[in-house]
Amino acid sequence: MTPIVFLVDDDASCLAATSRMLRASGFAVQPFRSAREFLAYRDADAPGCVIVDLQMPEMNGLALQSALARTRNALPIIFLTGQGNIHSTVQAMRNGAMDFLEKLAPKEELIAAVRRAMACDESQRAERTKTQDVQSRFAKLSKREREILYHVLRGALNKQIADELGICERTVKLHRTSIKAKVGVQSVAELVQLAQKADNFPIG
Repeated sequence: MTPIVFLVDDDASCLAATSRMLRASGFAVQPFRSAREFLAYRDADAPGCVIVDLQMPEMNGLALQSALARTRNALPIIFLTGQGNIHSTVQAMRNGAMDFLEKLAPKEELIAAVRRAMACDESQRAERTKTQDVQSRFAKLSKREREILYHVLRGALNKQIADELGICERTVKLHRTSIKAKVGVQSVAELVQLAQKADNFPIG
C-alpha cells in the first residue's frame, strides 16, 4: 500500500498550495478541509503521515492528534501552522508530534519532516506486525496452558506449579513442552522475552 500524506487544513488556498508542492516532490497526497472529514474517511490500515493545521474550527489540530492516538494504528503527525505558540508547541511535542513547523517554513524543511514521519510510520508498523505475530502465538494456548505459563513466568518450578494447580508434576512438564512448541521457542528465557513483547502476562 502506497504511503499517503494526509493533509488537513481549513484554509483552502494553503491546502491546495501544500498539496501541489508535496505532489511535485513525489508524495501521494489526500487533502481534507476538516479534522472530522479526515477521521470519517481514514482507513486505519493506510500507511503514511498527517500534516495538520493547529487552529481549525470544530476540531483543532491538538484534538485530532488526541483522537488519532486512541486508534490502533496512530499515524505520525506534523503540525504546520501560522498561529503557533510555545504552549501549543510543547503540548503537541509532548503528545508525540514529529515536527511543529510554521506555514512560511522553507519547503525543504517540510519535505524533510515528511520523510522522517514516513520512516517512523514504516518502523512502527513493522514493530506492530511483530507484536501481533507474537500475540497470535500466545492466543493458541489453552486455558490450562495459560495458567501454567503465568507461573512459569513468575519463576515457579514444576513441583511448585503442580502443587499450586492441584495436578501432577508430569502434567506440568507436558504442558510446558506444549507451550514452547505453540509459541515457537526452545527455552524459558525466550518464552519470557516473547511474553514481555506480547504484553499479555505479568512477570514477577
